[in-house]
Amino acid sequence: MARFDRYVLSQLFVLFGFFSLVLVSVYWINRAVILFDRLIADGQPASVFLEFTALSLPNVVRLVLPMSAFAASVYVTNRLASESELVVMQATGYSPWRLARPVFTFGVLVGLFMMALTQYLVPSSLEQLRFRENEISGSLSAQLLREGEFMNPTAGVTFYIREITPEGVLKDVFLSDRRNEDRVTTYSSVDGFLVTEETGPKLVMVNGIAQTLIKEDRKLTKTKFTDFAYSISSLIDAPGAIFKPLDQRPTSELFLATDIVAKATGKTPGRVLEEAHGRFNQPFLCLVAALIGFSTLLVGGFSRFGVGRQIIGAILLLVLVKLVESIVTDPVRNNPELWPLVYAQSVFGFSVVFIMLHLAARPRRRRKDASAQVGASA
Repeated sequence: MARFDRYVLSQLFVLFGFFSLVLVSVYWINRAVILFDRLIADGQPASVFLEFTALSLPNVVRLVLPMSAFAASVYVTNRLASESELVVMQATGYSPWRLARPVFTFGVLVGLFMMALTQYLVPSSLEQLRFRENEISGSLSAQLLREGEFMNPTAGVTFYIREITPEGVLKDVFLSDRRNEDRVTTYSSVDGFLVTEETGPKLVMVNGIAQTLIKEDRKLTKTKFTDFAYSISSLIDAPGAIFKPLDQRPTSELFLATDIVAKATGKTPGRVLEEAHGRFNQPFLCLVAALIGFSTLLVGGFSRFGVGRQIIGAILLLVLVKLVESIVTDPVRNNPELWPLVYAQSVFGFSVVFIMLHLAARPRRRRKDASAQVGASA
């Protein structure tokens, strides 16, 4: 690899790392605030918050990679142009196609990283994150142990605790069970405890009263008790039964069992194939974003007044690439045979890059033709 290529690649990766860190931080902070409030409200330790953060990072990185590649390409190209380094390299005989080689290599490497994310890291991390969320939401502490809040862990059941002491004693427990159509049973006690036995978790209430209302004859019976054990297994969702959306399923499953996955997720076969091929298309978008940022600045020439117009043009081209995606989305989802349209935005992006580099090479060829004509006339 030429020294110029290594120099440009080093600049690209340094800026790519910087922009990725900034964008990931912005995305992460927005999610972390909501996640932190929810987990702390459920009484979860800080280790669970860090675990959830780590599991959500691959998907966040996947979202910011094309933008980071584009920003790094634009910034490095602008700096090379402002410091006349591109002018020097063109004077030595480098064509726009040759100048784009390090940017192309950079885009390919970022695309390979994106491929690893979309094919392996993101589906597995989202699946584990979903499992942990269901596991925590199905735990005793998340569903029942909340002070001063009336909760409905399942249909027909209302549960309330006034206070939880540091020793784990539940103060002023209230439980209303309306699942039986013929009767309504209400339990209230001074103290309570949650215990786990082989038959399942139970709520032990101490010094309380049970009131049963028979709906047919409107008869109310009261029973005082010193201690009473109430099974709460049916009130807690089992974390094992986890629904797997499309983004959590392996790519091989999406391709080999398209109809089965469509029925299991309630999606159309076209939507399943869109997800599968989209995982291969996203790495190409990283390459497209990097090349658009470079070629658009290169075609505009160099000016001491800056390249603001070229940068705006590059952003508009990215918007057009995204617009192509929105145009082909509905046809692909309605007809699975149209899955090649998933790659339309990448094809459009590469076409734009080819046109831009071709336009950037034209002025140089014209100067060569003019010089040749002058030499011939002499």
